Amino acid sequence: MAGQFPRWASLPIRPVQWGGWDNRTFHLGSEMLVRLPSAEGYAPQVAKEHRWLPVLAPHLPLPIPVPLALGAPAEGYPWPWSVYRWLEGESALQNPPHDLSAFAKALAEFLVALQRIDASDGPLPGVQNFFRGGPLTTYDRGTRQTISDLGGEIDAQAVLEVWDTALSAHWHGPPVWFHGDVAAGNLLVQGGRLSAVIDFGCAGVGDPACDLSIAWTLFEGQSREAFRAGLPLDGATWARGRGWTLWKALITLAEYRETDELKAAAARRVLAAVLNEGLL
Repeated sequence: MAGQFPRWASLPIRPVQWGGWDNRTFHLGSEMLVRLPSAEGYAPQVAKEHRWLPVLAPHLPLPIPVPLALGAPAEGYPWPWSVYRWLEGESALQNPPHDLSAFAKALAEFLVALQRIDASDGPLPGVQNFFRGGPLTTYDRGTRQTISDLGGEIDAQAVLEVWDTALSAHWHGPPVWFHGDVAAGNLLVQGGRLSAVIDFGCAGVGDPACDLSIAWTLFEGQSREAFRAGLPLDGATWARGRGWTLWKALITLAEYRETDELKAAAARRVLAAVLNEGLL
């Protein structure tokens, strides 16, 4: 820090308690944070955020991260890194909102505004965002293998029906902006309300169905309906959203079923929510 940004050398640095997975995050003084990619695969997201966050911010109804400086590899750290303005609030994972339906409506409004931004020249789906916004067929072979590996732990027939429906629900619209990782940990809460949306590392332009997973990971019942009603989407997009959610729940369950009981249980809850919707 001191070598590249001497004006901030005297500020205290301390870890952020909930810093996420893709980056190691630190407070820099009281008004800034430092984010360092935790693996090479996340490094390309740094330049993307610096390029596009200032473009998106003026069109959105809620604050998003503000890049202040771009750091270069140095002192044994091999990738670019960022300094951002600190955004107040706690994640919805730490501090669940009081009124989930109102929270769902506010999030839907944010996503609608994001989708309306000019998508010309925006970053297309690819390795840099793990193909968010692209077709689900990218993950078809791996998903079917995971279903087979899980065997009797899941209702394989019901899972395959949801997955096949998602694969057949093609995206025919023009590319639109999507966030790519709309998860409770990336939604900040103040006073019980949605106050900011963070971590645009997986953002891009393409099919917005990948932004719907929050409908099953955080919302339920009335809040899920409020979220869906607030979005200009058709049944095919909702089906693809179920597919994205199913895929993530399956790979999470397969990875953690023998090593992390809490993560495996959370994946099972999401899987049940996705499957049970079809019975309503």
